[in-house]
Amino acid sequence: MNPIDFIHDVTWGDLPNNVRQQARRCLLDTIGVAIVGRETELSQIIYNHAARTFGGDDAPLWFDGRRVSAAGASLALGMTIDSVDLHDSCRPIKGHAGVAQVPAALTTLGFGHGTIDGQELLTTLVMAYDIATRTGTAQHNTCCDYHTSGSWNAVAAAAIVARRMGLNREQTRHALGIAEYHGPRSQMMRAIDYPTMVKDGSGWGAMAGVSAGLLAADGFTGAPAITVEADKTKHDIGPYWESLGSEWQILNHFFKPYAVCYWAQAAIAGAVNLQREHHIDTADITGIQVYTFHESARLAMRYPTRTDEAQYSLPFPVAGALVHGKLYLDELQGDNLYHPEVLRLSGLVELIEDDYFNERFPEQRLSRVVITTREGRTYDSGVTWPLWDLREQATDAELRDNSSCQLL
Repeated sequence: MNPIDFIHDVTWGDLPNNVRQQARRCLLDTIGVAIVGRETELSQIIYNHAARTFGGDDAPLWFDGRRVSAAGASLALGMTIDSVDLHDSCRPIKGHAGVAQVPAALTTLGFGHGTIDGQELLTTLVMAYDIATRTGTAQHNTCCDYHTSGSWNAVAAAAIVARRMGLNREQTRHALGIAEYHGPRSQMMRAIDYPTMVKDGSGWGAMAGVSAGLLAADGFTGAPAITVEADKTKHDIGPYWESLGSEWQILNHFFKPYAVCYWAQAAIAGAVNLQREHHIDTADITGIQVYTFHESARLAMRYPTRTDEAQYSLPFPVAGALVHGKLYLDELQGDNLYHPEVLRLSGLVELIEDDYFNERFPEQRLSRVVITTREGRTYDSGVTWPLWDLREQATDAELRDNSSCQLL
């Protein structure tokens, strides 16, 4: 199916039951993360910025009440979700779709004519996840640098506005092109090496995409989006779109049990599994070796002073999970950033890049953990997968038990 037609024509009746259920899970999980994210300093700053800078009455600042433009509301909600690294993830795009698509869908509910029901909201999200995932995959395979999720999320956010406002096909082409051109091409590994509040760029992507849709509605031009309709003599992006409408990309998204970068999830699972299996007291641990892939080894922050640094770390969350048994926002901010035993263990973590894991990234995000104790005993996790992924998705009950997901 042509991407432009798909944006406007896909209906609730087209969606298989498993796709409908996954859309519900993604929506509620993302809203849960947003609720937790409102507790962060990042969210306070960006909400006040949106209220001060993005005048208008199009949309509410969710969980706040003040009204701003839809672009400003999308920016604030997207960055709030991104402030807690617990939202859904996808391996092929090495990033996150819901963090930008849910804000774009919620903040444009007042656009167009008539009311929007739950089925249409979920259908819009399924469409946007598909556009975002395929755009992101095309970009990663045709671009020399690794950009944040906001870069390709912008295109799908523009698609949401095009669908909601009923733009014609040519306006929609321009909306996608404007969004791709102005989407934040921010370098992801810079945020890994120097973790700050900029995170994965998704709030900015949501803002850029919503703005692009509104600009196209007013006659602004910007087509083509080369990740959607590239010239085959330059980049053949056709294979990324061939299964549109038959293979639903939202099914390739999964959830995280720990509020940190997905690249650290396998190492955390390996450490926790060893501790539980062998009843290891943290006081007895004298060494922790983590064998992992290059990108994971770049999560090298040992002694974070802000939650943003703690969420883009591997040593600190491994230590935190061993001490606390869980990793939600509370374990990654405030006094817990200075927990003596967590800091001691974090200092023991040795990061070792391993070619076995490099060769399998990004399709697989694997690690191996070796723990040494005072008695000279060594415990080896072997090759470890993240706790939840496409091999074994989190159940609804597990998502309910996860502290950010009480809405399920």
